[in-house]
Amino acid sequence: MIMETIDTMPRLQELTEGSEGVLLYFSNDACNVCKVLKPKVIELLQEQFPRMEMGYIDTDRSPELSGQHRVFTIPTILIFFQGREQHRFSRNISLHQLEAAIERPYSLIFEE
Repeated sequence: MIMETIDTMPRLQELTEGSEGVLLYFSNDACNVCKVLKPKVIELLQEQFPRMEMGYIDTDRSPELSGQHRVFTIPTILIFFQGREQHRFSRNISLHQLEAAIERPYSLIFEE
């Protein structure tokens, strides 16, 4: 599973509206915390939630995408299920809280 880099509004809308579960990761290359957190988030999704889609938005290269989703600090993680934002995490992100936020809706949507 690879985190797709998203740099256009149509692709972002297609991903969030066309997928059952999506995690969007907003950061940029200057953020050291983001660089450490990103592989851990990818690993969490690969191991615990393999059917979730992942998208990466570089806030420096795509400021309009960040503004459209009211992302003003990094790192920020948005969780979408069935086209609707369900959770938002910013700055100090706990992987345990992230896992707990995804677990229930994920099990309802993907596990039968």
